[in-house]
Amino acid sequence: MRARLVSEFKDRLPRRSDFPEVMGLSTEYCFYIQVAEPLDETETGKLGWLLSETFEPENFSDKSFLDPPGGGPDDGWPLIVEVGPRLNFTTSWSTNAVSVCRASGIRKIERIERSRRYKLLFREKLSEVLRGGASGTFLSLVHDRMTECLYPERLKGFETGIRPEPVYIVPLMEEGKEALRKINREAGLGLDDWDIDYYYNLFVNEIGRNPTNVECFDLGQSNSEHSRHWFFKGRLIIDGKETGESLLDIIAAPLRSAPSNSVIAFKDNSSAISGYDIETILPERTDSVSPFRLNNLRYHIIFTAETHNFPTGVAPFPGAETGTGGRIRDVHATGRGSLVVAGTAAYCVGNLLIPGYPLPWEDGGFKYPPNLASPLRIEIEASNGSSDYGNKFGEPIIQGYTRSFGLRLPDGERREWIKPIMFTAGVGQIDDRHIEKGGPEPGMLVVKVGGPAYRIGIGGGAASSMIQGENIEELDFSAVQRGDAEMEQKLNRVIRACVERGAENPIVSIHDQGAGGNSNVVKEIVYPAGAKIEIRNVLLGDNTLSVLEIWGAEYQENDALLIRPESHELFSALCEREKVPFSVIGEITGDGYIILHDSADNSTPEQLDLSKVLGQMPEKTFALERLQPELKPLVLPGGVTVGDALERVLRLVSVGSKRFLTSKVDRSVTGLIAQQQCTGPLQLTISDVAVIAQSHFGLTGAAISIGEQPLKGLISPAAMARMSVGEAVTNIVWANVSGLEDIKCSGNWMWAAKLPGEGARLYEAAVALRDVMLDLGIAVDGGKDSLSMAALVQD
Repeated sequence: MRARLVSEFKDRLPRRSDFPEVMGLSTEYCFYIQVAEPLDETETGKLGWLLSETFEPENFSDKSFLDPPGGGPDDGWPLIVEVGPRLNFTTSWSTNAVSVCRASGIRKIERIERSRRYKLLFREKLSEVLRGGASGTFLSLVHDRMTECLYPERLKGFETGIRPEPVYIVPLMEEGKEALRKINREAGLGLDDWDIDYYYNLFVNEIGRNPTNVECFDLGQSNSEHSRHWFFKGRLIIDGKETGESLLDIIAAPLRSAPSNSVIAFKDNSSAISGYDIETILPERTDSVSPFRLNNLRYHIIFTAETHNFPTGVAPFPGAETGTGGRIRDVHATGRGSLVVAGTAAYCVGNLLIPGYPLPWEDGGFKYPPNLASPLRIEIEASNGSSDYGNKFGEPIIQGYTRSFGLRLPDGERREWIKPIMFTAGVGQIDDRHIEKGGPEPGMLVVKVGGPAYRIGIGGGAASSMIQGENIEELDFSAVQRGDAEMEQKLNRVIRACVERGAENPIVSIHDQGAGGNSNVVKEIVYPAGAKIEIRNVLLGDNTLSVLEIWGAEYQENDALLIRPESHELFSALCEREKVPFSVIGEITGDGYIILHDSADNSTPEQLDLSKVLGQMPEKTFALERLQPELKPLVLPGGVTVGDALERVLRLVSVGSKRFLTSKVDRSVTGLIAQQQCTGPLQLTISDVAVIAQSHFGLTGAAISIGEQPLKGLISPAAMARMSVGEAVTNIVWANVSGLEDIKCSGNWMWAAKLPGEGARLYEAAVALRDVMLDLGIAVDGGKDSLSMAALVQD
């Protein structure tokens, strides 16, 4: 099938003497279809209709449009490059296409993949060397090397011959801690000296055996700083004096003082505040066609905030889209299931260095690490990724902010968002009957629902916990996930169908899959009871995955649930109705162990006591010191006028128009959006507050605002914290809130906390935040910490 010209790639081709001029570029899709047995004439006709009508019927053919013979100076010298999914990788597009085919009665189809063929016309004939170079350069622009590859010739099948890597033993008993240090380096586990000492003692002295590589990888991911927040929960010693309270204790103090309307705080995947009794329409049945009826229910307001900084820095578009997707799952995985309403998005990047648009405060001599995208690319592609995911899923983005900053301080230190901030938050609602997750009980089923497992997002938990540049670049790239908003929407409809059953909700407990994949989410949902898991029951999109990859990959659009055996038939019917894959991967045992069984060879790749690896583990101790920053007074350049100063301020991306962010994203879908970013007759992007309605039939709802003052932190972390609170509160006053004491905040901390002096500065900010909130009577009830906000640069 022929597609329209993709001119953007021509514009991006390098202007180099060894890359000949491109006269033209045309493209087509090519479909590869794997069938269990040959299709009959009727099935072939149906398939042709599905493929042609989905795209452009007039441009559909069983022959290529790009293969005319010859070539010459008049019509150009052709080079055809074909790019498609890796053969071992069943794409989400294929999963959805096969589902459509089977729903249409074509049940013999096992897999459909779609490649892209590009025909470049060069003005001069290319030598074999130049053909190879041009092909490779163009390929780097048009494919995702994680999930796609070059097809040197037409495919004859999808078989690759790749065999999964086996599980192996890490010889701690024989080689000591060095064996753990070796796998730590090679696999990018992110273990520090405390971790190595603890796990060495656990396996050698307490368990008395060698661990498997699966167990080591599991512990590196699920017990990383990213997943367990050691610093915020740890023992702090500043300048030789113990603080006596953790950072988490400090920021939770205002909530203990004035809990007010708090319903869920500092636990679960979102926080919740008291909502109202509302009228809303619900289907009479959620497992079949039925009419909608008006219901009177009590819905509480839930809110969560996340960052996806590391993945967005490495691969901006997929990093930001999966940040949005993961945060959406955080919302619907609250309590025993919740309802998604709206989201927010924000981006902080370094100096933009826009070609042809010099800004006087930007230093063109700054260097950037090759394993991270440029600030300009992050600003554009990350916002595209977040917007694209929200548009496809059907969630409006109704608030946000963006900043660009890079500066050399007087002491020579460079402060810049080289590793970016990709911030995403979401607001939703939860039925009052579903706010408490049920505990695991022997016999309950452990269920995974959503997209199949891929070799994607390997090691994201550990990689996100490191300073950017400490890890092997290829491991960084492997840790980035890829999103499938269509699968997320289908998954969300299953959760919604359960939630809308009210008292008959079959979900006992739910967690969304994030960093660490199954190794993290499964342990969390079965703790403390324990479970036996059959690794071969996990649905795969790639049959070449090893046990370690199945257990540890952070493939997206997936939740773990606990249901009772008697709910299995109902839950299966709900998933079938929404065409969502699900599988029962295990059962709660009650013995306190996580046991991973492999039926392929009857082995046990993992057997761990949850109390030793997830429960009350010893806290870490962090010795910090205060360092006084070298500051200079502000000196304005001579001769600067008010007009000059105003022009500079208006050229800041944080001040100027945000239409480049708002015009590409839906801001009103759901019909529950009362106020979004754009306001007034000209729809200017100036609204300080966002407001959602709880239902289509009432006047109650929730107001959201953002407060962020990071640049003040260069001078005073305490002032930064106080002014961030002040901005959030003064922004929210434009909504008719029920009372100041009812305001709850999500505290998000993006900090390079382990660099010299920075941990103490973070402590100073936390104390100031606590104090100002106690004075105002408001409180933090959740949030996120990203404490590896540093990058190594050859500067």
